[in-house]
Amino acid sequence: MTTTPPSSAFASAFAAVDLGATSGRVIVGRVGPDNLDLTEVHRFPHTPVRLPDGLRWDVLALFQGTLDGLREAARSGGVASVGVDTWAVDYGLLDADGALLGHPFHYRDGRTDGAAAHVWAEVGAEELYGITGLQHLPFNTVFQLAASADTAQHDAARTLLLVPDLLIHWLTGSVGAEETNASTTGLFDARTGTWSKDLLNRLSLDPGLFPPLRAPGDPAGTLLPHVAAYTGLDPRTPVTTVASHDTASAVVAVPATEPDFAYISCGTWSLAGLELDAPVLSEESRAANFTNERGIDGTIRYLRNIMGMWLLEECRRTWEKEKLPTHIPTLLADAARAEPFASIVDPDAPEFLAPGDMPARIRNYCARTGQRSPGSQGAVVRCILESLALAHRRTLRQAAELSGRDITRVHLVGGGSRNDLLCQLTADATGLPVVAGPTEATALGNILVQARAAGLVGDLADMRRLIASTQHLRHYTPQGDAAAWDAAAARLAPAPRNP
Repeated sequence: MTTTPPSSAFASAFAAVDLGATSGRVIVGRVGPDNLDLTEVHRFPHTPVRLPDGLRWDVLALFQGTLDGLREAARSGGVASVGVDTWAVDYGLLDADGALLGHPFHYRDGRTDGAAAHVWAEVGAEELYGITGLQHLPFNTVFQLAASADTAQHDAARTLLLVPDLLIHWLTGSVGAEETNASTTGLFDARTGTWSKDLLNRLSLDPGLFPPLRAPGDPAGTLLPHVAAYTGLDPRTPVTTVASHDTASAVVAVPATEPDFAYISCGTWSLAGLELDAPVLSEESRAANFTNERGIDGTIRYLRNIMGMWLLEECRRTWEKEKLPTHIPTLLADAARAEPFASIVDPDAPEFLAPGDMPARIRNYCARTGQRSPGSQGAVVRCILESLALAHRRTLRQAAELSGRDITRVHLVGGGSRNDLLCQLTADATGLPVVAGPTEATALGNILVQARAAGLVGDLADMRRLIASTQHLRHYTPQGDAAAWDAAAARLAPAPRNP
């Protein structure tokens, strides 16, 4: 569906509001037949807040940062439209008057411990997967709702909005649910691409809580008067629905020109998998804990979450408190010199999920599993990166086996693509060539969906060709001792299985 920009002067400029787990930013992208340029106009930190009832997102600060970023976008020359993407699963509840009922919970809050059992008592794990195709993660929206079922907030709620839909509601006044993010809730039918009325009824969830679905490219409305007045943007500026789950936007920007590719969207999480035409809902897929999430144009993101650069960032937070070096290039240089395969951890071990002293947890894991604990900072970083590379290998090989697809190339996008050592280790571990970049994949995917809605670019293949021809990409070929990687892979714990 085509949106009409407020002025032809801004026809090629689009604002991407891109909110990650630790920071938010607004990026303006200018799109032409042979060019695709990004300018970050505003960046702001955001951190969760520990309240008496749990870990919450400061969503008002997120919205203020969004408004400030859009004001900078207006100062940079104006934009034809705005798109919003964030992380998945977390949500805000609105009352009958449309007021927010408290700040959204953070997915790392511990209130969901044991919540899955209450859901499975009504809908067994196998049947739930057969409907939703969603991997088991303790913080999936369906489990968050089960954990809050007996609260006053839940009783007063009349509308549930995932975080990007909440921000769009505050920008435009409209209410909707974007489908790539809706598919992460555990309440979305993987076959039909709609909310599962059967699940909602059986879990005693009011279907009225869940807004009508929107597809990437659909119009979401125009800016409310007070938003336009604050930002300085034209009040006719449309907000365009993009692939609002940040991973879905990142996969749009995978610069693949061949069909048999795998992707790794590497940031706080590593999301590793394949792009398919239909979900894989077999018992083998469920047991291996693969997810079938929606991509644009009806595609399926068949992947598994891996605890990604979170491990390194948590280490850096601890080292900063201890007045130790945290400069990434220095840490990576030390890691490159550290002994290979001295210690291996499973990045998805439960003890690595919550914030805290990650170096101590890594050392404790190694001691518990009979390995030498990494002593130096370089050894810890080497352990993390080799373990991530092995997890990438394990996940992609399983995805290929379960889907019946071959893989000839791996595309590693997102912030992790800047990590030269991780990219090379991933090529070595998988035995496949790795193309690294673009770094700003999420913002690029966001902007390209807006540009397509405005009629400036064509289909998904056209978008990817534009990415491949305009963005800086680096290429890595497998090196090193394949037998040593095989031996290291044998030391990695088996992939987490679905209960």
